[in-house]
Amino acid sequence: MLAAFSFVEMEAMAALRQINTDGKPINEDDEAYWRNVRQMFPLASDLIYMNNGTMGPSPYPVIEAVKNGMMEGDHHGGYGGWEHTAARIAGFVGADEDEIALTHNVTEGINIGCRGLPLKRGDEVILTTHEHVGNAFPWLNRQKQDGIVLRTFTPASTAAKTLNRIAGLINRKTRAIAIPHIPCTQGQVLPVKEICTLARDKGLYSIIDGAHGPGMLMLDLHDMGCDTYASCSHKWMLGPKGTGFLYVRSDFQQILQPLFVGGGSDNAKWDMTVQPAKMGKYAQGAHRYYGGTQSLGLYKGVSAAIDFMETIGMQNVHNRIKALGTYTQNSLLQLGDKIELLTPVEEKSRCAITGFRVKGVAYTDVYESLLKKNIRVRSVPENGVNCLRVSTHIYNNKTEIDKLVEAVREFI
Repeated sequence: MLAAFSFVEMEAMAALRQINTDGKPINEDDEAYWRNVRQMFPLASDLIYMNNGTMGPSPYPVIEAVKNGMMEGDHHGGYGGWEHTAARIAGFVGADEDEIALTHNVTEGINIGCRGLPLKRGDEVILTTHEHVGNAFPWLNRQKQDGIVLRTFTPASTAAKTLNRIAGLINRKTRAIAIPHIPCTQGQVLPVKEICTLARDKGLYSIIDGAHGPGMLMLDLHDMGCDTYASCSHKWMLGPKGTGFLYVRSDFQQILQPLFVGGGSDNAKWDMTVQPAKMGKYAQGAHRYYGGTQSLGLYKGVSAAIDFMETIGMQNVHNRIKALGTYTQNSLLQLGDKIELLTPVEEKSRCAITGFRVKGVAYTDVYESLLKKNIRVRSVPENGVNCLRVSTHIYNNKTEIDKLVEAVREFI
């Protein structure tokens, strides 16, 4: 098994040389180029994997970096090194290094943002009816424990209508807007910059679930204007599983209370030998929101994932997956009126995820049929959405999408 992996890995390294763009634009329809990209992934050749929105498979350079990072730490027994990845993440998403806290997943970052807000009983927070449990349950938990009030809206078919729905929920008790950048259910790209501007103008906190942003969209968190943005590396960034980050805007760090702290969260001035025991101060920057030992190997893998994206060119990555998303959406719509598309057709409100139903057919029946054909999508039972979600990345191609559509056609 190890020998076979090395052979495939060597072939992948040869393919890596073929995908280096040197910053040049690549045609999103250059299938020969994107076939070379596919060689970089250990995906089974007979699997049509269209569930990147749940788990993005890592390419070989990332896997190798994790292995080498683990070996490096275990070889010399040193401590640390993972902190350097914060700078790489910051550059990738348009933030400063001291605004990035390393986490293990999106849920961890959302909990830091949720629990750290200065809210009291009766304060209201706006969410959607399309939440992932990772964004819903932390706020539901705080509602139970602290008596805050959650108000929800359903995203509309256009960005402007969605913004109006949010504005219509704001009243004198509203304190925060805590929404996904892209809902996990049907992949609608919400107008987060406009939403964050609305929040700022109304004196509200903007706490964004960014699970599906980095690696799919061209991000600039400073330009977005959010207070916090929680994300992960294991989806669209194609990084190691168990890695993520939380962006906390620099001046917002004086408002967001650190609740999960440890080694690195402080300025090293704590003292347990005096009475009363002395705490010292929080660390400068977002390191105050996380403490303790991290995995050098995993965070070396995150840096390698960013290297991989930048080897291709993030604009090229974005263009390719947006083109595949558009092709998926258009191909499904060509099947006729029995297809109910949940993802908006508005250009600014869609990208790489498509949610749909086949009218009159249980979504679970379609899902099971696709599984039997080795086509992996996601079924979406959350909050009664009851649809199928297709999420494609740079390792996918139009031929795979055609096979998906033909499999769905059997139910028309």
